[in-house]
Amino acid sequence: MTDPRYTPLALSLPATVPFVGPETQERQRGAPFDARLGANESVFGPSPRAIAAMQEAAHDSWMYGDPENHDLRAALARHHGVTPDNIVVGEGIDGLLGYLVRLLVSQGDAVVTSDGAYPTFNYHVAGFGGDLHKVPYVDDHEDPASLFAKATEVGAKLVYMANPDNPMGSWHSGADIVEAMDGLPDGCLLILDEAYVECAPEGTAAPVDADDPRVIRMRTFSKVHGMAGARVGYGIAAPGLITAFNKVRNHFGMNRAAQAGALAALQDESWLPLVQGKIEGARNRIAQIARDNGLTPLASATNFVAIDCGQDAAFAKAVLDGLIALGIFVRMPFSVPQNRCIRVSCGTEADLDLLAEVLPKALAQARSG
Repeated sequence: MTDPRYTPLALSLPATVPFVGPETQERQRGAPFDARLGANESVFGPSPRAIAAMQEAAHDSWMYGDPENHDLRAALARHHGVTPDNIVVGEGIDGLLGYLVRLLVSQGDAVVTSDGAYPTFNYHVAGFGGDLHKVPYVDDHEDPASLFAKATEVGAKLVYMANPDNPMGSWHSGADIVEAMDGLPDGCLLILDEAYVECAPEGTAAPVDADDPRVIRMRTFSKVHGMAGARVGYGIAAPGLITAFNKVRNHFGMNRAAQAGALAALQDESWLPLVQGKIEGARNRIAQIARDNGLTPLASATNFVAIDCGQDAAFAKAVLDGLIALGIFVRMPFSVPQNRCIRVSCGTEADLDLLAEVLPKALAQARSG
């Protein structure tokens, strides 16, 4: 009896995931978290219309979802003033990143990202054998000029950049990114992850023509729309690239309930500003809690706040561990110097009351230990 004949690439990879889920940590600690403030979900939930649509669609779960995502793509096209040929829908941005890397990256192909940026993208690149090149953040911002210069240097096929950024919450104006794209080398595709753009100031979204072959913009229903568990993301790009997704995507990957919920969420124009207001209030509260404890909150255009703990990564990790031990799920950046921070997602008033109560205890433990 023998083991399966794995590829050399698969044998070379660690059996890891980009993020350890809060459920895993709850099992390890033997208790649920009292506040879930680490995964940048929207605790404010989906639109009531989206919930009703998903409940109704549950009756039809015996049927596969529409493999063309026709109605949702048409609605998204109207929403963005483009054509359905400019829209691809997939299982969250994570799923679309996997398909895109599969389309473009072979063993040894160069790919560029920022050191400490979204690790799920790196995971996909490693899974297809790409050669990942990283550039540092500049003043806690991803730096388009550095990214595009590195892409030119290494002959990259892909460049990944998030605007607004995760994990720091920083952002650039969309116009500045478009101007910087003049430095993108020929034949290199920019993945512009705009997952948090609905949380950001006016002018953050990049004013890019949907037919521009140099870029694909990624959007999601996981953040402001509050549907992280439904896994609905979409990309906006030139028709040729959108068509190419059909060569590799899972055509029945989108379930009917998720399609129905996303369509209803998009049509509920009153829910988005309501949640945006709650996010702004929560960001302000988190920032004040940080300042009350002698810490420095970073300006954020997302649904979380990065908090500078004022020392090194070991101290920030001690603060994080203390919060987790006290029932508050948070995360922190992975790379120097951003790992001097912890990252706290927006929560309800009760969540943030609890954060205000336990953060001084976590800090005291970290400072004494």
